[in-house]
Amino acid sequence: MNPRERVLTALSRQVPDRVPKTMSLCPSQMERFQRETGSASPADYFGFETRGVGPLPVQQEADFSPYLVDLPEGARVDEWGIGWLQTEGFHFERIIPPLRHAKTVADIERYPYPDLAAEYRFAGFQAQVDAVHARNLAAVGSVTPVGGTVFWPAYKLRGMEALLMDLVMEPEMAGALLDRVTEISRALAARLATYDLDILWLADDFGTQRALMFRTPMWREWFKERLRVVIDAAKAINPKLLVAFHSDGKIDEIIPDLIEIGVDVLNPLQPEVMDPVAIKREYGKDLAFWGGVGTQTTMPFGTAAEVRQAVGDLIGNVGGDGGLLVAPTHLVEPEVPWENILAFFEAVEEYGTYS
Repeated sequence: MNPRERVLTALSRQVPDRVPKTMSLCPSQMERFQRETGSASPADYFGFETRGVGPLPVQQEADFSPYLVDLPEGARVDEWGIGWLQTEGFHFERIIPPLRHAKTVADIERYPYPDLAAEYRFAGFQAQVDAVHARNLAAVGSVTPVGGTVFWPAYKLRGMEALLMDLVMEPEMAGALLDRVTEISRALAARLATYDLDILWLADDFGTQRALMFRTPMWREWFKERLRVVIDAAKAINPKLLVAFHSDGKIDEIIPDLIEIGVDVLNPLQPEVMDPVAIKREYGKDLAFWGGVGTQTTMPFGTAAEVRQAVGDLIGNVGGDGGLLVAPTHLVEPEVPWENILAFFEAVEEYGTYS
């Protein structure tokens, strides 16, 4: 099999020739990778079978200054008008939500949201997809504005605490914001689906270390159907498109709902809070998995031998009959020893071939 076929086979819950793999490195680990290998690309060096493709940046001409009157010095403003202030390095940024002072539905509706499906953004996009496929790799397109699909953009615009309060105290405001964000993501998903992508990536972190962030009925009321709208828009255009959904944390109670609304692949299958073997046993007939190797435990704190063992066990117990793209469950952070990164790929090489 070529790499693209390997990914499509595995994520279609069939048995490929080898288990596909990937890994994301934080900036300091990227610097170390370059020093250790002399290569500029982990994907090329380690042989990842997927590549992300994306449209051009938004040409946002909106004036966000009325919404960011107290923007701290040194903060940057993105295409959504969200302010970001770096505090302690990578992954430590303060968010300044531009809709934090909104009082009415009208305040929500008049905000200058970006157009993520605009024609100009897709100039050269087909060439990106073709270039990935020319290398026999799988093309992944993301519907993750500001890191997520529905929940993340809404809470970064409004503020986490304010949005959670709105769900209870100001449901019309919450609904107006979530509907607006959903429509933006729906339009982007539909546009992406017109291209020959292999995987459409959605994301919203709904889990904590112990449980869902919301009671399950509340999650179903506010988020399930909005995610369905985004997925349906893409699959109406390309029914063969595989939809992957990312949520950190313990979300096992909504996995049946995710399957129902059209999710094909679950990421990251965080072993610190969910048992990958039990999840595979329960849902493996309907769902493939991407991830599975703990970045809270094994990767930073295990020995190289323990990393190899964890990877081997995951491949055998979760990917033994296909349905697995093995990866660390999140970005590999600065604490992870270089030896453990190498051990991950050595284990994939050792245990990842199907006889």
